[in-house]
Amino acid sequence: MSGLILLIISYLSGSLPFGYLVAKKVKGIDIRDHGSGNIGATNVFRTAGRDWGILVFFLDFFKGFLPPLLGRYIFFVSGDYLLIAAAVLTVVGHTWPVFLKFKGGKGVATGLGAMWGLAAVFPGLWKVLLLAVIVWIFVFSVFRYVSLASILACFSFAVLVFLFGQPLPLKITAVSFFVLILLRHRENISKLVKGKEHRFK
Repeated sequence: MSGLILLIISYLSGSLPFGYLVAKKVKGIDIRDHGSGNIGATNVFRTAGRDWGILVFFLDFFKGFLPPLLGRYIFFVSGDYLLIAAAVLTVVGHTWPVFLKFKGGKGVATGLGAMWGLAAVFPGLWKVLLLAVIVWIFVFSVFRYVSLASILACFSFAVLVFLFGQPLPLKITAVSFFVLILLRHRENISKLVKGKEHRFK
């Protein structure tokens, strides 16, 4: 029963549309009608300002970060698959939130938080994550595209999970997360190819 409760909490946590709520509060707008139409931190950054975008990033990060920790240290879940399912459901919730008729964000910040949450219970995963974050920083610093940096960082994460010999459940999760990120960034990839993607100055 505690496992089921954890999974429900994880999905609902992921479903909290912080980008939508912050933009509504500070700008009085529906962010889905502005910028890229996405409810994530990057669009909030562009639409409502840097500080609000940073706030939304951390809110989205922590809604992914906390459920795996709740599972291990509050619900005392010991099964790896259940903890990973909790992490995955936060990303599912962010991407398909019940509170916004299942039309949500792209899952990068929440996915990053979820993986860091798992790193607290899977030894060695933090090294993989740190390298993936370095890839993101490098790609963004050179090319100034958030979407490209996110895609390549997720790809690196999926590859590094295999190279570092992480457990099979994490390998499956990493590959699935990369596929999800690709699917959610289809429009961005098309714009990158056409040279029309938004570039940070």
